[in-house]
Amino acid sequence: MSGHSKWHSIKHKKAVTDAKKGKVFSKISRIIGVATKEKGGDPDKNPTLRLAIEKAKQANMPNENIQRIIKKYSGEENQDKFEEIVFEGYGPGGVALIIETITDSRNRISQEIKHILSSHNGNLAIPGSVMWMFERKGRIILSQDQHDFSNIEALAIEAGADDITTEDELIIITTEPTELNNVRIFFEQKNIKIENAELEYVAKNTVDIDSDEIKNQINSLFL
Repeated sequence: MSGHSKWHSIKHKKAVTDAKKGKVFSKISRIIGVATKEKGGDPDKNPTLRLAIEKAKQANMPNENIQRIIKKYSGEENQDKFEEIVFEGYGPGGVALIIETITDSRNRISQEIKHILSSHNGNLAIPGSVMWMFERKGRIILSQDQHDFSNIEALAIEAGADDITTEDELIIITTEPTELNNVRIFFEQKNIKIENAELEYVAKNTVDIDSDEIKNQINSLFL
């Protein structure tokens, strides 16, 4: 009986893991597809695609899957109409949000985002009302327990990064959007393991939230 219970638990955990992996693969597939459609399937000439491929590899997506997606979206015959849409909004406690999406239906995703926000005491904002609070930046994430901060800081300066900080046991290197790939390659050539590298909207200013209730609502929204 115990063996049966153990196998049942293993199957359940595997199902959860597979489901999460499927969602990640689906998201990355769309990112690769959009990047390919916009600027072609050559990662050497398409930095956005190159970053998407790196993200796919970090998620252990098989290379044949990556190449199949690039091939599919490189052709004129492809009829999928995926596009990137950025929403602006407010979450619990008036927290400003930039929400990046990839969708084949502008109306459907708009309604979904509106529903999610309203269900968590938030709301959509008109274009431009939130964007000014953020900057588009490249962010490279390293694990703090695997690297000496002083050494990484010196390398970040040498690579031309804008800033370097620590947060929640992570080292965060900030770059200009156009320099993200160059800085990433610089660190990879130094055999330094990168946990993540991507373009993000970074808040110009941050505020502390004292209310535990608001904190829980925000965590619930992000999950």
